[in-house]
Amino acid sequence: MQTDFSPAQLSDPQMRESETILRSCVHCGFCTATCPTYALLGDELDSPRGRIYLIKDMLEGGKPATPEVVKHIDRCLSCLSCMTTCPSGVHYMHLVDHARAHIETTYRRPLSERMVRGIVATVLPNRRLFRLALVLARLGRRALPLVRRLPQGERLAAMLALAPAALPAAATPVRPGRFPAEGERRGRVALLSGCAQPVLAPGINEAAIRLLNRHGVEVVLPSGEGCCGALVHHMGREHRALEQARRNVDAWTAEIERGGLDAILVTTSGCGTTIKDYGFMLREDAAYAAKAARVAALAKDVSEYLATLSLRPARALDQTVAYHSACSMQHGQKIVAEPKTLLKRMGFTVKDPPEGHLCCGSAGTYNMLQPEISGRLRARKVANIEKTGPDLIATGNIGCITQIAQGTAIPIVHTVELLDWATGGPKPGALEGIGPA
Repeated sequence: MQTDFSPAQLSDPQMRESETILRSCVHCGFCTATCPTYALLGDELDSPRGRIYLIKDMLEGGKPATPEVVKHIDRCLSCLSCMTTCPSGVHYMHLVDHARAHIETTYRRPLSERMVRGIVATVLPNRRLFRLALVLARLGRRALPLVRRLPQGERLAAMLALAPAALPAAATPVRPGRFPAEGERRGRVALLSGCAQPVLAPGINEAAIRLLNRHGVEVVLPSGEGCCGALVHHMGREHRALEQARRNVDAWTAEIERGGLDAILVTTSGCGTTIKDYGFMLREDAAYAAKAARVAALAKDVSEYLATLSLRPARALDQTVAYHSACSMQHGQKIVAEPKTLLKRMGFTVKDPPEGHLCCGSAGTYNMLQPEISGRLRARKVANIEKTGPDLIATGNIGCITQIAQGTAIPIVHTVELLDWATGGPKPGALEGIGPA
């Protein structure tokens, strides 16, 4: 694609990067075949190619974002399926992230929308606020008809619907500290605690720690780390995302210097995609560029690391598992085989649902900010999963777990919970009545 950016524009590193990405696009349209929003809506502007044209016109012309541009960029899930499909290597992720940051600084949304987005950006990354919001949401469900009549009512109703009927115990289950290996130590890793996941499903990280300890790996949860920044990053709030990234880089760097780390493990694949990009995000920060690159190089999804260990099955399990590959896993991190291979080694029969490349509609905050499209994608995903006739569903991302669970009675759990169960850990609570205790 030809571009016409001025030298002054290209003096900005972000603009220079986007210009390089734009020039790599050859207009082939392969991306339209795997884009969820194009599959649903059939609008060229709701395909990656169409959005690339909109972004090019906006950035190249130095224009503020228009309502039309905002509508189509907001509809993008950032599922990155287009990047898997693209034969030219267009790095759409960095381009759309730049577009969202540009929108955030040049476009003024309606007040009600600004309020909803502000609530999401403030509450979700904060465990205490998020937990309080979920408690209040259970009460708010009683007023759903009234909520739907409010400005932004459908979005508010979607938030209420996503809140679980019950919450785990209030105390954070795994606090900063050291969890020693059982027997001879074979490795030492840090584990991201995260923000929303410990509130919704604390058993995921508990299972990861047990599983790693059981196989000779010491786990540390450094003091000071928190939200990875992905949620606000994908809302265009770049300054805050970088603040959160720097805090985590500091926490993990201190742990590297204290005792060394073989890896920084992440049990939420959406977070993993962002942490692996810290080196790029902080590349222009002289104080953090090198440290961020080191952290990004150490970051691994938990399944990547577990694939290097010799996991030892402790019980016979023969359930049929539909494996849902989160977009951030298969498209963002290019991890496809490892989770399924691990499950098969433990005795599970693993099924791949049809249209496995398409997003379930969760996509971070998407299911709250674009509930209509998200709901259609969930229905399509659930129908494809149910075609495989599984006993249960496994995936590696809390957002997908929450989203898919809304649409099916088939229990869904994190892959690491199944691996922990298979190697001697407790049975996941969601699987009551399935398989041995």
